[in-house]
Amino acid sequence: MMIAMSDGNRKTLIGNDIPLAMESFLKADCVCFDVDSTVIQEEGIDVLADYLGKGQEVADLTKRAMEGGMKFQDALEARLDLLEPNKADIEACLRERPFKFTPGIQELVERLHDANKHVFLVSGGFRIMIEPIAERLQIPIFNIFANTIYFENDEDENKNSSGFIFDDADDDDNEGKLYDGFDDTEPTSQDMGKSKALEMIKSRSKDGSEDDDAGYQCMVMIGDGFTDSQAKPPAAAFIGFGGVVIRKNVQAVSDWYITDFKDLIRLMDEFPNRKLTPFFPK
Repeated sequence: MMIAMSDGNRKTLIGNDIPLAMESFLKADCVCFDVDSTVIQEEGIDVLADYLGKGQEVADLTKRAMEGGMKFQDALEARLDLLEPNKADIEACLRERPFKFTPGIQELVERLHDANKHVFLVSGGFRIMIEPIAERLQIPIFNIFANTIYFENDEDENKNSSGFIFDDADDDDNEGKLYDGFDDTEPTSQDMGKSKALEMIKSRSKDGSEDDDAGYQCMVMIGDGFTDSQAKPPAAAFIGFGGVVIRKNVQAVSDWYITDFKDLIRLMDEFPNRKLTPFFPK
């Protein structure tokens, strides 16, 4: 699809239902992002694997999972069994090899916050690695849906019902906190997990009330992987992202496929009233 921009330039857009994706994004009250190769330029588990000297083996499993060639929960278990990371390893990796934000994501998230759209991070990666990303983007920690790694000596009372380890857990001896499995009840640890996670998000009351009708009315999922496309439904639209890596199978199932977050920022600028009707006449 070719469209004319307000600056006089013309741009070819790719997607199966671009008007739906644009309209859904503009009116969304909840926007969910994948993290690896979307919010950040790396695959977090690959960075950790490389740090631990097991990069190629884990990269092969990650690629198979992202392209839909292996059930996600099988790939997750196989990668963690291969790595067996202790807590000190992960924290050292985060310090020594900090993630790089994908260009435009910080401005986009800020703009979404300004527009009173709630932002969630929905990832097959690990909470312990995603929390610092959320903090830098000013995304509440309870807006993270990701996998929880268990470590030996982490007390049960420091976990909530999702297995999340609170920051006030006793962290004095992380060297002794060896890998002790992962929470396989997290929706993101399972195949079709992002769809399940968005169902859980959708059922939340966005204003803190107990009103069943106070949940999110329009959700959009943005990500680079095939597992992200599975979030529609309940997402109203799936916007595929190829700004870090282009995956043809993801491009094929995207309502709109973008390679630059500036496209979404520009859309918000072009249509501040959240209406696309003059742009795509009915």
